[in-house]
Amino acid sequence: MTFTWEASYAIAMELRRQHPDVKIEDITLKQIYDWTIALSEFEDDPALANDDILYAIYQDWYEEYINGK
Repeated sequence: MTFTWEASYAIAMELRRQHPDVKIEDITLKQIYDWTIALSEFEDDPALANDDILYAIYQDWYEEYINGK
């Protein structure tokens, strides 16, 4: 599977899998950006990232986090 900025939910789930001990409340958008572009499956232009995209990833991760999935 490859990731692009449009796959916010898939990116969020992969980041959650790779960083299981991180408290969601402590995560910054900069960390999400850095972790996302570091994914070996990430195949999009890092320059296309913006706060809306990064926040969408955060929201997807947060919703799964609070629902305990």
